[in-house]
Amino acid sequence: MTLDAADLPVTYADVAAAAERIAGHAHRTPVMTSRFVDAATGARVFFKCENFQRIGAFKFRGAYNALAQLDAGARARGVVAYSSGNHAQAVAAAGQALGIPAVIVMPADAPAVKIAATRGYGAEVVLYDRRETSREALAAGIARERGLTVIPPFDHPHVVAGQGTAAKELVEDAGPLDFLFVCVGGGGLISGCAIAAAHLSPGCKVIGVEPAAGDDATRSFRTRTLQTCENPDTIADGARTHSLGRITFPLVLAHVHDMVTVDDAALLRWMLYLWERMKIVVEPTGALGAAGLLEGLVDVRGARVGVIVSGGNVDLAAVCRALGGRRPQ
Repeated sequence: MTLDAADLPVTYADVAAAAERIAGHAHRTPVMTSRFVDAATGARVFFKCENFQRIGAFKFRGAYNALAQLDAGARARGVVAYSSGNHAQAVAAAGQALGIPAVIVMPADAPAVKIAATRGYGAEVVLYDRRETSREALAAGIARERGLTVIPPFDHPHVVAGQGTAAKELVEDAGPLDFLFVCVGGGGLISGCAIAAAHLSPGCKVIGVEPAAGDDATRSFRTRTLQTCENPDTIADGARTHSLGRITFPLVLAHVHDMVTVDDAALLRWMLYLWERMKIVVEPTGALGAAGLLEGLVDVRGARVGVIVSGGNVDLAAVCRALGGRRPQ
């Protein structure tokens, strides 16, 4: 696959414009450090804590950036989105802030806390059975029937640019980085963050982290051919995506340096470590970047390392079931 940077749909200028657009609407989330993590890794580690973002995850950045660019007619008609939770809440909250009606297609087995929060932001929620129905097709049908604009969870240039503002803020606040660890689902966050890192911290190596049960992006990165994964069985519900997208796949190939995977046991272990050592509530998907670092899959000794903590919307019932009453060692 031949890539020409001029043909890529998102640039740093788009990320910078998104940062101006969301300023005053999205939170500038804190950057935290931990001497325990530094000692464990032999590095200086900076955590960009998007669990403190509006709706509890980075997704608000991209959703607000996308909705804010709709024209008056599209705003009046409304939008439709599909998501297992965080993008759902983000579009609902952004729509509420901008006065744009939102319909959200969510799987019936999505975390109950995320379904309730989405409804709490004033959105209409349409539930479906992920084993029988394609969420993309269902959303597309609703969009046709009602004249709504589809806001996909990751494969949209305005969404990608908005997500990249997280890394922009991280480098501005922490300084240049040698590595940046980012969780990967559909690739919107890592695409935007890698673009920002390449511009603001040249030489920074961006590492994507996926759950082992849903390793489609890692396989796609290795083979440079788009791979898929149907309904992966992982506690990281935000990374249960089918594949990278038409927009995010070439961006990942162009800007990401490596990909690693962690199994659910390791993910839960390091999620709890962040809870206990850093006193922050992080959801399993939100801990993927940290798990990729703390598992020692990349040698970062002596380096300055950034980690995107992508969200904190924990489904405690699901986590308790996964732990089975036992704490991971």
